Amino acid sequence: MTLPRTPSMRLDGRLALVTGASSGIGHACAVALAEAGAHVVCAARGVARLEETVAEIAAEGWSAEALELDIADLDAMSRALKGRSFDIVVNSAGLARHSAALETTAADYDAVMGVNLRAAYFLSTETARHMPDRGGSIIHISSQMGHVGGIDRAVYSASKHGLEGMVKSMAIEWGPRRIRVNTICPTFIRTPLTAQTFDNPERAAWVESKIKLGRIGEVEDIMGAVLYLASDASAMVTGTSLLVDGGWTAD
Repeated sequence: MTLPRTPSMRLDGRLALVTGASSGIGHACAVALAEAGAHVVCAARGVARLEETVAEIAAEGWSAEALELDIADLDAMSRALKGRSFDIVVNSAGLARHSAALETTAADYDAVMGVNLRAAYFLSTETARHMPDRGGSIIHISSQMGHVGGIDRAVYSASKHGLEGMVKSMAIEWGPRRIRVNTICPTFIRTPLTAQTFDNPERAAWVESKIKLGRIGEVEDIMGAVLYLASDASAMVTGTSLLVDGGWTAD
């Protein structure tokens, strides 16, 4: 009898795009893919930090390049990505403007939806259009708030719930082309963007009380998830979300 073989999680020879790669979760995702052998195009608005990221990756002997990109500017995004055929796309760019629902301004609503949903939609279509014949993997960093609600997070949660529905529909449409589309849904991860939450003792206590594993998430907790969804190990996974939430949504 021939034993089955575990699919490889190596990404040698593959071209990956990571948005929001200059810090936090996006930075960690870029590192994970580069370490696994992909050439990673690290994209974000802040080119100085991007160049630091690329230099850090290169210092490890891995392959990366910087791309200054604001995905909310659809015309600029289309120009920047023209002619490139990515095997892997990780969209970690995101925006949060938290407030009570009754205090939400139209400007804040439009800004959050513009990045978290509108830009995510057209980044997906732009990159899917040029993916190779063998297919590829599109991964959006969503949130546990795409499955539940939260205090002062009506707009953010709406954008992530919308992202989850978008991914399911795209997975159905692009399945025949072997393009897989999924999300990763983290709990609160310790990054510069979440520092304000953790600086508030009352809010930090509330977060910790909801995470069943009893600790705040770290960016390393996302790296294995993104590598799994990017690699052949998840060849039969599409149209779904990988919850990395420490049990938050188990209630």
